Amino acid sequence: MAINPDYVGRTFDPSEPYEVSRVKIAEFATAVGDSSPLCRDRAAAQAVGYPDVIAPPTFAIVVNAANGARVTHDPGLGVNYAMIVHGEQGFSYARPIHAGDVLVSQTTIESIRPVGSMTTLTTVTEIRTVDGEYVCTARSTLVERGA
Repeated sequence: MAINPDYVGRTFDPSEPYEVSRVKIAEFATAVGDSSPLCRDRAAAQAVGYPDVIAPPTFAIVVNAANGARVTHDPGLGVNYAMIVHGEQGFSYARPIHAGDVLVSQTTIESIRPVGSMTTLTTVTEIRTVDGEYVCTARSTLVERGA
């Protein structure tokens, strides 16, 4: 079954709220090799104007992942997840994610395009606080390899 092009433009329901903690930020920073004290030391982050420790820029993938999985596992979309590779990921921020944020994400399928024997699926996910403050946009392209 091919990826269903009728899904282009479809926006999925918002995710459940994700509460960002200092511990999760520190663990993620360690995992990606970010040694910045802004990711671990609240006083250091506050000294430069942040309300608490800030997350590395790629931390948004944590917030995006659960919602993204819900999209790609939608049976009507027809993604063969065994044939998927991650093609591209990007983030555009209004402000850094910080400890204490409670975030929700909402994903829209931007495009589905055949490329030779493959198909690309590009999604755009807006991440906001539960109060509606825009934080960032994540853009992701997955590639479904041909059989």
